[in-house]
Amino acid sequence: MTSDSPSKESAGGPLGFTHHDHGACVSDTLSAAEARCAADGLRFTPVRRRVLEILLQDHRALGAYAILDRLREGGFGSQPPVAYRALDFLVANGLAHKIERLNAFIACVHPSHAHSPAFMICRLCDAVAEAQSSPARGALGEAARATGFRIERTVVEAEGICPACADKADA
Repeated sequence: MTSDSPSKESAGGPLGFTHHDHGACVSDTLSAAEARCAADGLRFTPVRRRVLEILLQDHRALGAYAILDRLREGGFGSQPPVAYRALDFLVANGLAHKIERLNAFIACVHPSHAHSPAFMICRLCDAVAEAQSSPARGALGEAARATGFRIERTVVEAEGICPACADKADA
């Protein structure tokens, strides 16, 4: 993605491993989150907004205690429930995702619509990129249909090396 493009995902790959206008990425995602909360009658409190901002700062997953440290620096309190309640809200409402492999969280880059994300996690720098997934298609979808199983939620996580780390290793 070029810095001219407001698109959340480029033809070259998922957001997180591509060059993009990060300021626009953050402001567009916050605006979409605010609009979604307003449309759904949800309270987007200052602490919830700040947690989402923290998650948007880098395209890396953060643990709850790292988020809590940043909240404390901003004067939002230092008790773990402060971070966990905000994270629970963000995940439950599709504004953030939990990266199971890292026991950490990342902001959703597609908060304006329901989707099944797939995550690519760099094992060297912990960068995470979110891409679209289609669990109802492919081998998993076929297996589910064959058994009469209805897929409601999937977690797709792939571990490997991001382009930036691969470039460093090749240099």
